[in-house]
Amino acid sequence: MTDDIRLAEAEDEPAVKAVIDAAFHPYIERIGIVPMPMEADHAANITAGRVYVTGDPVVGLLVLEEHADHLYLDIIAVHPNAHAQGIGRRLLAFVDARARALGLPEIRLLTNAMMWENQKIYPKYGYELMERRVEGPYDRLHYRKRLTP
Repeated sequence: MTDDIRLAEAEDEPAVKAVIDAAFHPYIERIGIVPMPMEADHAANITAGRVYVTGDPVVGLLVLEEHADHLYLDIIAVHPNAHAQGIGRRLLAFVDARARALGLPEIRLLTNAMMWENQKIYPKYGYELMERRVEGPYDRLHYRKRLTP
């Protein structure tokens, strides 16, 4: 059920930052650089209507960007204290529903190649690996999910 996922408001910004920092901090040592979601302008993303949150207090979130031909899943994060509760699954279902509501045929995302847990998760939800691309210090895997009308 995705009805508890709502558009973030300005007062959610500290919670959004806290969830992203908690979710991505363990990867700093592994990838050798601060993950991009930790450096995002959360206030600007909230103001632009790109951030969706779940929980009270916030335990999970999405940052979505609408494009003409796809919905881009920029960030998905679940606080480590809330793992194994189905929050990630509900967030991914929300992304599917949002793309369909916008009439978009696919969802795209990328993940760092060193975040190998994601390489197991995304294919389970219908995402296919499109390419691996090194961009500066980031070694990224690009995924897409085509939606049936």
